[in-house]
Amino acid sequence: MTGYSPKAIRRKIEAGVWLEGREFRRAPDGHVLISVKGYESWVERGRA
Repeated sequence: MTGYSPKAIRRKIEAGVWLEGREFRRAPDGHVLISVKGYESWVERGRA
């Protein structure tokens, strides 16, 4: 959906590029869920 591989998403999270509560959230079982709204805002901001 985003065009990024799961590994690329993990790297963005680990590097602090994507922030919890903004671009992603963690489910109660620990899975990472991407916020489509947050992702689209990140794309619009134009930051890598």
